Amino acid sequence: MGAVRLAVIDYDAGNLHSACKGLEHAGAEVHLIESPAGLEKFDGVVLPGDGAFDPAMQQLQERGFSEPIREAVQRGQPFLGICIGLQVLFEGSEEGVEPGLRIVPGRVRRFRSEMGLRIPHMGWNQLQFTQANSPLWSGIPDGAWAYFVHSYHGVPSDPSWVAATVQHGTQTVVAAIARGTLWATQFHPEKSGPHGLKMLQNFVTFVAQRDPFPSLISVQSA
Repeated sequence: MGAVRLAVIDYDAGNLHSACKGLEHAGAEVHLIESPAGLEKFDGVVLPGDGAFDPAMQQLQERGFSEPIREAVQRGQPFLGICIGLQVLFEGSEEGVEPGLRIVPGRVRRFRSEMGLRIPHMGWNQLQFTQANSPLWSGIPDGAWAYFVHSYHGVPSDPSWVAATVQHGTQTVVAAIARGTLWATQFHPEKSGPHGLKMLQNFVTFVAQRDPFPSLISVQSA
């Protein structure tokens, strides 16, 4: 088998260069795509990004990505979301009014204000695994440090989606979600040092070892 071919979706949400470099370092053949045509031909799909919920969703819709992403996840095509690429998987966000992709049941919420709490949650924080055996965390210790920049956080209505949490003030919030062939992180693995790069390597290895799209995920109707 040749190099794993990953489609990295370009929708003007930033953070593409460092994400692509991290995936290439992990051995993937990375293709930046601005159109969903042929998305199903790639071994895996990556949705990175920084920024706000509504502009991200508007760009995905205008470029025709919304339904192809849902179809990719539903057919079991390995998928990795990063930062805003995690948040748009939800039904919607308190940050805006646009509907999300409705792949993960639940909504994105703003951090509650509390004395001394800095919002946005920016900088390094420690992960606490809730799916300790997930291939996402292979070779990464519980309590590993990761780099975050966000003011909103995903709240799945089904807690079994949660793969890791992080503590910010008194609030325990989702740091990563995983189910089947879908993984997503609120933190930036490409900016999280050796452990973050190992996580990207884990995704590439996971894609390389999968049979073509074997694990179906049920998604809500649009």
